[in-house]
Amino acid sequence: MNRIFNRKLILEDGTEFYGSGFGAKRDALVELVFNTSMVGYQEILSDPSYTGQAVVMTYPLIGNYGMCAEDYETVTPTISAMIVREVNEHPSNFRAQRTLEDVMLEYDIVGISGVDTRRLARHIRDEGTCKALIVDAEVPNIVGVAELKSHSLPTDQVAHVSAREAWVSPCDNPRFHVVAVDCGMKRNIVRSLNARGCQVTVVPWTITAAEVEALKPDGLFISNGPGNPEDAKPVIQLVRALRGKLPIFGICLGHQIIALAYGASTYKLKFGHRGGNHPVKNLQTGKVEITSQNHSYAVNAESLEGTGLTVTHVNLLDNTVEGQKCSSDRIFSVQYHPESAPGPQDSAYLFDEFIAMMEEA
Repeated sequence: MNRIFNRKLILEDGTEFYGSGFGAKRDALVELVFNTSMVGYQEILSDPSYTGQAVVMTYPLIGNYGMCAEDYETVTPTISAMIVREVNEHPSNFRAQRTLEDVMLEYDIVGISGVDTRRLARHIRDEGTCKALIVDAEVPNIVGVAELKSHSLPTDQVAHVSAREAWVSPCDNPRFHVVAVDCGMKRNIVRSLNARGCQVTVVPWTITAAEVEALKPDGLFISNGPGNPEDAKPVIQLVRALRGKLPIFGICLGHQIIALAYGASTYKLKFGHRGGNHPVKNLQTGKVEITSQNHSYAVNAESLEGTGLTVTHVNLLDNTVEGQKCSSDRIFSVQYHPESAPGPQDSAYLFDEFIAMMEEA
């Protein structure tokens, strides 16, 4: 279709970027971030960790291979917006079932195409993640900036995306039972555990330690998710109560939550890590893994001293903490995404380490 409505993006500092609207035609107040992945826009669109955010895709062509029912990372996408250089309305892929815009319209996701995404990504890199407003092109800049200054970003993202009640993902001939705390969990994490012989019981983020123990799991998994880890207090308390009682594995937000449960601290990165090509060094093996990442916060390395946690992985771009463990408590976590989707498979071995930990328990 021909784009018939002009839109613009207004940043907190008053900078404007113009383009053509696609997807939902509503206004949106968002947190602006960028992702450097060359593929995987469907998984990005459906990743609950992007709740409340507008993602700038640095790869210039988005939508070219369509959308496939098998590739969603959640049932109901909660990303706020997608900002692209060019959107493809006629995908060419034998797996394609719908167009990107069809899905964005269904889930009320705002889009802008025709934006100078390279300039916008550089702006975010130089100035940092910020609030932004997506509105009609005619809206005065002064009005948009005033609205941005008068509104704060939400702090209840995990409550918004977590499961409302427990559900089970079975597998053939299960060897282990894993309870997975859903803070906004990607479905490929469940698939990865199922593939290794784990029946997975996915539970809400508000579950108590007593309720977890009543399920008699072989291991506990703390998932990825959106927002500030300090806002996930029920999960921090859960880890604190169960550490040392059973094997625990955390990814992304789960990694940050585990650090907080041990008394360490976290902080917000200037523009976060989002993409499928981030190099991470495994300090235990000396190997470098190319990883998939999506996070705004990081663990303060100095704050880990005296907590019982030790650093196992570091990011080679900025030396941030990418992995930690406490061997005596049988707990470990990583900041990046070993389940990828999208991304490289270098780090899938971490799920095998979790399996080995449950075998030894």
